[in-house]
Amino acid sequence: MWEKKPVLLMVLATCTILAGTIITMILPFTWVNTKADRIEGVVPYTPIEQEGRDIYIREGCNNCHSQTVRPLVAEVLRYGEYSKSGEFVYDRPFLWGSKRTGPDLARVGGKYPDSWHYKHMDSPRSMVPRTNMPDYKWLRDNPLDAEAIQHKMDVLDFPYNNPQIAALQTKNEMDAIVAYMQKLGNDINWRKATQVEIIGELVNPYAGVDHITMEPWESVYRNNCAACHGEHLEGEIGPELVGDNYEEEELFKIIYNGIPDGGMPSFSALGSDKVWQLTNFIKYYNQGEGESH
Repeated sequence: MWEKKPVLLMVLATCTILAGTIITMILPFTWVNTKADRIEGVVPYTPIEQEGRDIYIREGCNNCHSQTVRPLVAEVLRYGEYSKSGEFVYDRPFLWGSKRTGPDLARVGGKYPDSWHYKHMDSPRSMVPRTNMPDYKWLRDNPLDAEAIQHKMDVLDFPYNNPQIAALQTKNEMDAIVAYMQKLGNDINWRKATQVEIIGELVNPYAGVDHITMEPWESVYRNNCAACHGEHLEGEIGPELVGDNYEEEELFKIIYNGIPDGGMPSFSALGSDKVWQLTNFIKYYNQGEGESH
């Protein structure tokens, strides 16, 4: 019946497509970026952060690293609270991604100190031995173009001030990408909300055990802690651990929960047994028993 009336069929088909387009594409644009959608604390990028974001895109970092935490238990435990639309109101374009050759970076801001990122960008294998990420030490050789960055900020209508622009004269692309990394996820207070509370008395499963082989414990330390605290606990990015006076329960909690405001991530994902192995390795090492076990 309808096929015998091509003009009417075309009009109805056009109306159907337009209705679908309005519902699925146009209306959502009026719903996002509203006041209700915003998150208090999420602010626009500064000039150096915005330039770091552009360098991140230019180098194809978003091809290996996603920037969105999905509402799945495993993701929330590893990366923190799942992503909300209000976190991305200043992202143009957004970099959610769907492929993770490397870890998700939505919550990397503040997880490590600046020195960790500089060393990691210089030589990723110095921090993560098995990574296939290329070196980016050469970013240090490229100074920033303050005039071009100011133009970008004007186009995006992001706020900035003269001291911020003037400071760019002494910065390079490495400084910019590190500044961008430290911005990611740092505008929202997600760490305390996802911190695991340890309930009950802590019992060291290795207390009083004789003839313990230290090699497996040392391997756990080397793979997770040596990059920041040194192979022999001598300290580097993180503080020296030789001679610390922490009680084992307190040391366990620090390793398990991390120091959110101090640039040390939580290692709860290792599981309690490996955290106890790290605790005991540090205590034994400090007692001068590392070579004899």
